[in-house]
Amino acid sequence: MNWLMLYAAIAFEVGGTTSLKLAEGLARPGFFVLCLTLYAVSFALLAMSLKTLPVGVAYAIWSGVGTVLIATIGILWFQEAASPPRLLFIAMILIGAVGLNLTTRTA
Repeated sequence: MNWLMLYAAIAFEVGGTTSLKLAEGLARPGFFVLCLTLYAVSFALLAMSLKTLPVGVAYAIWSGVGTVLIATIGILWFQEAASPPRLLFIAMILIGAVGLNLTTRTA
């Protein structure tokens, strides 16, 4: 259940970051309010997942997987560059997050 909360926290954080981009600074305040709401839910879920997950592992997975998803959204949706080195480093982040997940024992 705590892993599920962590993955939900990641999804809400990615939604918040995407909303922040869509807010275009503060030109579109509705997206900024959505961003704050999604971040609040993300942090609440992250906090709940930390009841039993090790903080270092949970945060590394939360930030790493979030980074990979946001980088992917940037490439696919916002037409950001997808050079081979960039894709390699995105893959390395993902491998690290998966490795932490696979090697972490929880109560």
